[in-house]
Amino acid sequence: MWKIFLELFYFIRVQKKYWLLPVIIVMTLLGALLVLAKGSVIAPFIYAIF
Repeated sequence: MWKIFLELFYFIRVQKKYWLLPVIIVMTLLGALLVLAKGSVIAPFIYAIF
């Protein structure tokens, strides 16, 4: 699994696509938020955002 991330960051560094880093970070954080909020009390409020 780590190999995929290493290859992605290698691609970003070689191709100089640094603008992709914030996109990847935000998508990862939103995904983690949705996974962590699945069984919590705040889940209806988070799903209302989307």
